[in-house]
Amino acid sequence: MNPALLQQIAIYAIPVIIAITLHEAAHGFVARHFGDPTAANLGRVTLNPLKHIDLFGTILLPAVLLLSQTGFIFGYAKPVPVKFSNLRNPKRDMIWVAAAGPAMNVALALVSALGLVVALLLHAALNSWAVAGLIFSVQINLVLAILNLMPLPPLDGGRVVTGLLPMRLAIPYAKLERFGMLILIALLVLLPFAGERLGMNLDLFGRLIGGPAQYLTRGLLVACAAAAHFLVAL
Repeated sequence: MNPALLQQIAIYAIPVIIAITLHEAAHGFVARHFGDPTAANLGRVTLNPLKHIDLFGTILLPAVLLLSQTGFIFGYAKPVPVKFSNLRNPKRDMIWVAAAGPAMNVALALVSALGLVVALLLHAALNSWAVAGLIFSVQINLVLAILNLMPLPPLDGGRVVTGLLPMRLAIPYAKLERFGMLILIALLVLLPFAGERLGMNLDLFGRLIGGPAQYLTRGLLVACAAAAHFLVAL
């Protein structure tokens, strides 16, 4: 295999697989903690990525984006099954189950940032594949966290909103889940495509997700450089 392609896989594919695997495992772990063993019984509370891989979302989609050199890599795993009726307090506990995935991605972004500090202390070259992979890990985890916090069922943010709303509003809001993926595709894919044809910037992904993720990534990278400089000066 081409060494350059192997390096790209190490930089981009591995952080994506880790990010989505731990995201889904976190949902299952928290669901089990609050009384629903469904994911655990199916072997989904595991760090084994093979248990979470979706053929299209985890392999084909990132591979197509990587090979087409779009400059953007994205993927997703098989959703962890959760029976909210098994939770001890379904309406309250669904908030914690849903929030666990984005929280894991934020934690992974911070761990990757700490890894960057260590790399800088070890004088690793900024263009090395390990450093590039850590930087991309920060970015992709922040993208996944922000994307999944969008208040649209079946995204995690939609389920958080459902848990927070009074019952008379939560029930009709939760019913949006059957149309959620279609709405998401329309907002993030079809709308920008239509905007290009109309000469308008309708890229909601860039504005609502990509922009904030880049801002936070830059902030973390600056903090990493400052921390490394401070520790060297001690």
